[in-house]
Amino acid sequence: MLQGCVPWPDEFVEKYVEGGYWENITLGDAFDRIAGSFPHKEALVFKDERITYSRLKKMSDQLATGFLKSGLKPLDRVIVQLPNITEFVTCYLAFLKIGVIPVMCLPQHRLAEIEYIANQCEAKGYLISDKIGKFNFLELAVEVCREVPSLEKVFVAGQDCPEGYISIESLLEDAIEEKQISKTLENNKPSPYEVAVFLLSGGTTGLPKIIPRTHNDYRYTSQITGMHMGVSKYTTYLAIAPLAHNMTLACPGIMGVFQRGGKVVLTDSTAPENICKVVEKEKVTNMGLVPALIIGLLNLEKRKDYDLSFLVAIVSGGSKLNPEVAKRVKPELGCNLIQQFGMGEGLLTMTDDTSDSDRLTFETIGRPLSPADEVKIVDDKGLEVPAGEVGELLCRGPYTIRGYYKAPEHNKKAFTEDGFYKSGDMVVIDPKSGYFSIGGRVKDIINRGGEKISAEEIENLILAHPKVKNAAAIAMPDALMGEKCCAYVILKENESLDLAELNAFLVDKKIAKFKLPERLEVVDSFPMTNIGKISKKDLRDDIEEKLKEKVN
Repeated sequence: MLQGCVPWPDEFVEKYVEGGYWENITLGDAFDRIAGSFPHKEALVFKDERITYSRLKKMSDQLATGFLKSGLKPLDRVIVQLPNITEFVTCYLAFLKIGVIPVMCLPQHRLAEIEYIANQCEAKGYLISDKIGKFNFLELAVEVCREVPSLEKVFVAGQDCPEGYISIESLLEDAIEEKQISKTLENNKPSPYEVAVFLLSGGTTGLPKIIPRTHNDYRYTSQITGMHMGVSKYTTYLAIAPLAHNMTLACPGIMGVFQRGGKVVLTDSTAPENICKVVEKEKVTNMGLVPALIIGLLNLEKRKDYDLSFLVAIVSGGSKLNPEVAKRVKPELGCNLIQQFGMGEGLLTMTDDTSDSDRLTFETIGRPLSPADEVKIVDDKGLEVPAGEVGELLCRGPYTIRGYYKAPEHNKKAFTEDGFYKSGDMVVIDPKSGYFSIGGRVKDIINRGGEKISAEEIENLILAHPKVKNAAAIAMPDALMGEKCCAYVILKENESLDLAELNAFLVDKKIAKFKLPERLEVVDSFPMTNIGKISKKDLRDDIEEKLKEKVN
C-alpha cells in the first residue's frame, strides 16, 4: 500500500476476502467487464453527447496510455478539479486503470485549498477545465504551479490549452495501436489492495484531511449501495452534485451504476427547472440530491409542466432532511425517498424504500449496509451507551479506512487503538428497528447544503483581519441549505466592520466562496463555558432567537 497510508491488519484483510466483501478486482477491471457485456448500450450522456460502454472503454484506455506517455507513473497523484463533464468520467476511469491516484477536489476550491492539498499529497499532475463560468482555471494553475514544487504537468479539458500544458483532446486524438494500449495497460495494472482514489474529509480542524480508498473497499462501497438502491441495467442515474463528492462518485454514484450496466446522465446545472428538463428528456429513474435541491424541486411552480413519471427513487444525502420535507417527496414528486447517511471515510447507512414504514423513512437515516460493519455508540469517556441514548458513532468495516494519508498525529485522535473510526457524529439507535437517527455532532463543522465548512478554518482567517480582536464561526439554521455560516466577532477599540467588508477580506485569502459567512454579528463579549472556552451552544441559541424574531 502507498507509503503514508494505514493498511487494514492481515486478519481483517483475510476476513473481508473470505466473506466476499473484497473480490480482488480493480475498479478499472470491474468497469471493463461490464463494458464487455453491454458494448452497444449507452453508458454516459452529457448534453448532446451520447457514449456507449464500448466507446467509453476505448476512450479511457486511450487516455490511460496517453497519461503514461506524458510521464505519469502508477501511484503518482493528480489533482482533479473538473465540473460534471465527460472528461471527468473518462479521465477518472483512465487513472483507475493505471494506478495513478486522482485527488477529488471541488470546482469551488481556490488557491488556499488546492495548494495545501497538492503539497500534502505531493501531486505530480493537475487536471482542470480552462474555464467554468467566469472563473479562469488556467490562471489558478499558474499560481498553483508556483507554490507546489512537485507539480510537473497540467492537463486541460477545454479548447483553450496554453503552450506547456497538455490537452485532454490531444491525448484522445494521439494515434496509438490497440496492441500497444493493451500491453501498456496490462503492464501497469494496479493491485486491488492499492489506493485507487483520494477523497477529502470535511476539514473539521482546518483544511481537509486526505482519505485513501483502495480498489477493493471502494468497489464494495459502490456495489453495496447500488444493490440496496436496486440499480440495474435499466437504471438511468442523474449525477447532479459534484462528481468529486463521495455520494455522486460511488454511493452508488456513477461507479455503482456502471457496475450494473446502467446509464449515467451528467448535468452541469443544479437549477430545479434544469433538473426537471433532464429528468423528462432522459427518462431518469434515480438521482442523489442534497436537501436544498429536494426543497428546490418541491417548491418549483413549473414542475408540473414536466413529465417526471419515470422517477423511481431519490436518494437524500449530504445533510439532514427535515421530516416535513421528506413527507412531501412521494405525494408531490411521485417517487420513493431513500435517506442516506455516509462519510468519505467509510460507513454508509440507508433506509429501504421498499419495506420501511413512513416513520423510519421520514425520521431516520437507516441502518448500516454491510453485514461486516461494526458500530459502537459511546459517551464522552468512550463507554458504550444503551440503545435509545445519544452518543458518538464509532465504526470499522470493509469500507471504512484505518487512517488518513500522512496524518499520524491526527490518526491517534481520530481512530481507536483497535481501528474504530471516531466519526464525530452523534446518533441514536432505535432499540426495536436498529435504525439510526442523527443527534447532532461532536465536530465543529458547518454543513451548508452538503458542503462541510471548518469553523476553525474560518475563525483563523477572520482573526487575521486587522479590525478583529476575536472571532467565532457557528452553524446558523437555514430552511433551504440546512445550515449557513454565521460569524460572531469582537472588534478592536473604535473599529467598525460589516459583512461585505469582512467577506471581501476573506475572498482575498483565496478560499472557496461557499465558506464565506452569510451573517455577521458584532458583539462586545462572548459567552464562556465553565472551563474558559467560547460557548458556541449559547451563540447558536442566540442566532436562532434572532432569526425567530425576524420571522415574527
